[in-house]
Amino acid sequence: MNLVRRIEAILDGTTMYRSLLYSLITILCAAMFFGAIGVMPYSPYSIAISAALTVGACYVLNYLFAKIYKAPTNGESAILTGLILTLVVAPVLSTKDVPFILAASGLAIASKYVLAIRNKHIFNPVAIAVVLTAFGPQESANWWVGSIWLLPFVVLCGILVIRKIRRVRMSLIFFATAILSSLLFAALAGQNLATTATAVILHSSLFFLGFIMLTEPATSPTTRRKRYVYAAIVGMLFAPALHIGSIYFTPELALVIGNIFAFLVTPMVKTKVQLIGAQWFGSRTQDLQFAAEASFDYKPGQYIEMTMPHHRPDSRGVRRYFTLASSPTEKPLHLGVRYYDPSSSFKKVLQKPEDHQMAFGQVGGDFVMPHDTTKKLAFIAGGIGITPFRSMAKYMTDMGEKRDVTLLYAERSEQDIAYLDVLEAARQKIGMQTYYLLDSPASERPYFVQARITDAAIAKLIPDYRERIFYVSGPQPMVRDMKTTLRHMGVPRGHIKTDYFPGYA
Repeated sequence: MNLVRRIEAILDGTTMYRSLLYSLITILCAAMFFGAIGVMPYSPYSIAISAALTVGACYVLNYLFAKIYKAPTNGESAILTGLILTLVVAPVLSTKDVPFILAASGLAIASKYVLAIRNKHIFNPVAIAVVLTAFGPQESANWWVGSIWLLPFVVLCGILVIRKIRRVRMSLIFFATAILSSLLFAALAGQNLATTATAVILHSSLFFLGFIMLTEPATSPTTRRKRYVYAAIVGMLFAPALHIGSIYFTPELALVIGNIFAFLVTPMVKTKVQLIGAQWFGSRTQDLQFAAEASFDYKPGQYIEMTMPHHRPDSRGVRRYFTLASSPTEKPLHLGVRYYDPSSSFKKVLQKPEDHQMAFGQVGGDFVMPHDTTKKLAFIAGGIGITPFRSMAKYMTDMGEKRDVTLLYAERSEQDIAYLDVLEAARQKIGMQTYYLLDSPASERPYFVQARITDAAIAKLIPDYRERIFYVSGPQPMVRDMKTTLRHMGVPRGHIKTDYFPGYA
């Protein structure tokens, strides 16, 4: 258990994109090692040359397209695209292979800008690139990453990635559907089932596709149930024996078709934003207000991805996910941000972002209130975890929506409490009960107490807790501990919802 906690602590402190970057580099290094000892058909030099060509081409082309389309430059995304493409397209064996490598790189990057609607790209860049090259110059990817020698590294790194972004069930649905579909169509074609199962599990793109490419947030649905349907669609089309006439389905074609479904069921969000105001709460927490070029729909409690390219980004990159603190009923957009010492380069720039382009994209998340307004709710917030509850409280107040809600909000001191005006307005107008549990001595103000959120505090302040659905938001260690506490108190697992979005760190 201690080892699991250590791994989770490392993952919590690393963004999703950096976790993926380190995983891809690990797989490439393993491939170069096996190439060096002669158990793989590609030398470490050909793998390294391919990686350099692909990543370099993707990085330069992404910079040029960003300038043409006047979009924020995201070099990190281009590097990831290049590394994935390196593992999918056969490494360079001669100069004749270079044009294909460069063409695939160009198509992958171009797809993000050209094959886009309202600035949101539709397809997984690598998948659409190899689909287009197969139908155009008729050169296709060989998915050499599906080697049995790389399988342990792909699986281990993949598990860490989906653990980080909470896509475990999504990947499992894909694996189960893909294997069953492959066996079904193999049986219909009269093929040996044992041979088919061995080939799909040990010698195919199954795990790399399901762990790394299927789960890409930008081209997959942003809510849980739609992600499961998406995973099942791609898995069903994964079967090697599946074909329409002379066209056989490939892993990349299956993923591209799944991307179309994801695009149709996911809100289109990609807009530039400008900081127009800020308010401090204490010395560590700030509410930032943004004006967006294009409006978009979202539900109270959902998250948004923010991209802010800046000079010399540190290991945590240029992208972050934030829960929207604003309500759909108001403008501008609000983000609640907590600063730590030492701050990341992203948050340092965020405090003085005047000279930097910023963009919001990919709204989503299942941390939303139930449609049934008669259900009793309990909100538990730790520190900056108050942001989704600010969104919900403001929405209920503006809409005059009365629900039976009790909020326990833990902070260090009264000075650190954020959005007090919104929370107290919700108390006055719709009857939402809020208790402020503070580490430091509290004043004589009503509902302010010096206490921690423990099982005893929950039982005292929410005596009917067994009848409520709990929403928990805050730092990941606090969220995990609170889930354990609630389960020990007899709260059903299905009545505990936690705020999580990709790249939490």
